[in-house]
Amino acid sequence: MSTPSFPQRFQNKVCLVTGGTAGIGRATALRLAQEGGCVAVLGRDAQEGREVVRTIRAAGGQAIFISADVGKDAHLVRAVERICKTWQRIDVLVNNAAMMTFEPILKLQPKAWDTLMHINLRALFRLTQLCLPHMKGGAIVAVSSVHAHQSTPNVAPYAASKGAIEAFVRGVSLEIPHTHARINAVAPGAVDTAMLWSNPNVKSGKEKVTGQVGTPEELAAAICFVASSEANFMNGTTLVLDGGRLASL
Repeated sequence: MSTPSFPQRFQNKVCLVTGGTAGIGRATALRLAQEGGCVAVLGRDAQEGREVVRTIRAAGGQAIFISADVGKDAHLVRAVERICKTWQRIDVLVNNAAMMTFEPILKLQPKAWDTLMHINLRALFRLTQLCLPHMKGGAIVAVSSVHAHQSTPNVAPYAASKGAIEAFVRGVSLEIPHTHARINAVAPGAVDTAMLWSNPNVKSGKEKVTGQVGTPEELAAAICFVASSEANFMNGTTLVLDGGRLASL
């Protein structure tokens, strides 16, 4: 069987992917590398992160793994410093790392709210601040969710964080010329990842996974399009990738 051929839209471009060790993030890191990108894989699982880097390097690509908790500011600062020391710039930021909570709002502890917001929302804010000075003509892609538009019970913090991500994208797009950097979001529906199938609402049947379930590779293809020069006219908006799920609700 022949190896799939990919366009080289990210040849020699430096790409940072958070949550890059599994699921959508892993697939995106691999796709960026297959298209010629130099990829920094950020994540907390060192074993999975090094496996992603080995896979990229075995195929002739360039990649580094950076162990980081995106909820911790010092980790983000160190990550950007290491990337710039290695490759001198950043061309693409894919902000993908996220977490969910599954408590009714009346039972949710404030600390759990704060942790989720740090990982899902504040990390995007800080990485945007940290990466922009090193970007010229680059692209920021934030991974949102259909929960920003239509949600289910007991995931209000997650839905709120994803809605805020899309508002952040719109606002920041007005502050930076698109010639310097574009910023957009993608909003996945149900995707075949551990995050979906470990969701207790899904496991209990409270949330029904009906209709089409996407693959991480399908999401990675869309993210890479949004990050590429082919999407230069796309700025400050959200691309929904849900297999028609929202249309059926």
